[in-house]
Amino acid sequence: MRRRSSSVGGRLQSRQVLEGIVTNMAPATNSTVVPVSFASDRQTYYVLAGVGKVVLRLAIDTASADLWIVSSDCTSSACNVPKYPLSFESPTFVSVNSNATAFNASYADGSNVTGFVAKESVTLGNLTVPEQAFALATHSDVHFTDQVSGVLGLGFPRLSSIASHAVNATPFFATMAQNGQLDYPLFGLSLTRDSSGTLTFGAIDGTVVMNRSLIEWNEVVPFSPFGSESNSSSYLQWSLVLEGVSVNGTVVTPLPTYPAQTFNSSLALVDAGTAGIYGPYQDVSRIFSLISGARLVDDSLGQWVVPCDTEETIAFNFGGSDFVLQPTDYLIGPASGNPNLCLSWPRALPPSSDGIDWQFGSPFLRTVYSIYSFGINTKEPPMIGLYPLANASAPIEPPASVSAFLASYSATVGTTLPNFLLPTPSPTTPAYTFNTSVPASRGGKAPKSGLATSTYSALLGAKHADATALPAITPSPTAATFILTDAGGHTVTSVSTASEASVTLGVPAGWTQNGARPRAGASWAAFAGVFAVLAWGAL
Repeated sequence: MRRRSSSVGGRLQSRQVLEGIVTNMAPATNSTVVPVSFASDRQTYYVLAGVGKVVLRLAIDTASADLWIVSSDCTSSACNVPKYPLSFESPTFVSVNSNATAFNASYADGSNVTGFVAKESVTLGNLTVPEQAFALATHSDVHFTDQVSGVLGLGFPRLSSIASHAVNATPFFATMAQNGQLDYPLFGLSLTRDSSGTLTFGAIDGTVVMNRSLIEWNEVVPFSPFGSESNSSSYLQWSLVLEGVSVNGTVVTPLPTYPAQTFNSSLALVDAGTAGIYGPYQDVSRIFSLISGARLVDDSLGQWVVPCDTEETIAFNFGGSDFVLQPTDYLIGPASGNPNLCLSWPRALPPSSDGIDWQFGSPFLRTVYSIYSFGINTKEPPMIGLYPLANASAPIEPPASVSAFLASYSATVGTTLPNFLLPTPSPTTPAYTFNTSVPASRGGKAPKSGLATSTYSALLGAKHADATALPAITPSPTAATFILTDAGGHTVTSVSTASEASVTLGVPAGWTQNGARPRAGASWAAFAGVFAVLAWGAL
């Protein structure tokens, strides 16, 4: 029991020590770690970023490369979120072509965003990129929850619409890698079902990766050019070769949609911006044929159901290693009209003309720590590291545990299933979109340009990855427990929480929204000084 008479001084001292830990610790100069939160719609993961003097929440997306933010000029219903205020006249804002360079992005669900390209100082954690090219949306029908104001694309520059329409407009992560701004040209993602995830740049999260030798490294697949785009292949997406799938140990060999163009390999996109797992009908139907009681219930969505008390694991094999999903990983939830049947991942999709058959989003990524290494010019190809968060040989979850999880997660899906069997569709395969006269090279050879600066020393050669040499970073603590002994020998336990700075999303520090300039003292230096604390306290 804590004794009031001797704890006051101890609390003061412990708070000073804790604030020293959180605010005065020497930062990792070329690495940072910021928290990742799961939005209330269970679709999006987001981080807190500084754009000029404005703090905004941005959705993480590894399947796009552009950074775009809703601006104050956007009045559509989807723009009812904190916005970048154009009337503020940020001192670090740089106009591109008098704001006449158009931006347009479209997404698989049919939504799109339009606006113009500009440049601004962008900060995540303790890393800042001045004059970072980004887009300010003037119209959007991309709907977010939780006051998320835009997208932080972490894909390759070739995927960037901004980079193709403006000069010196490399995406955020690629800019840091190509300029040698990071301890190592990589970022890492820990995705959870709450706000305890992390995004690191320059290093891996040392609190998640406990044994670096267990990271499975896979080379990213290059793609041929679009038409006459270039005369060589290059990196487009964070895509890997999916070597196999198994259900309780029974193997399903993937059947690629374009075997001649993809070296008879099934390609898989690692996409933190999607909330599901998707595959082609020819694979997904065979997976569910191995689960007793499974059936197709929606041929427009490619949705299967399985008994909610299923005791099957589904494993995906990358690089010869199985990454196992338990029922609580792949079950979406019970159908309200048929509570004994659960909707399940993966869903099936018609063929995609880019040859990517599989898409692995958050249900898979929550089971691993994923590391995205940008590659090094002439030295090292881009690679993805997957660190399993559970033992692949762990026992199968019992039905009672699965049922308890689904109930606690309020996972019931409001639908009634058809009471008849649906045939598996046989969709038409579109023409392959890339120029097949320029083959996509394979084999681990790094290109001469387009990746991180060659001043880096390569650690992840395709055949001899030395993950133990990778830099690691640890999030600063926000709470600490102190056990103090007073002069009388009484033991006092005190838990202290670091003080948290606060800001208003979309409003520059010290600025009034009537268009006035910042008040004296509301400097960027002051804002930057608290940003690392905000990152852990304002999500």
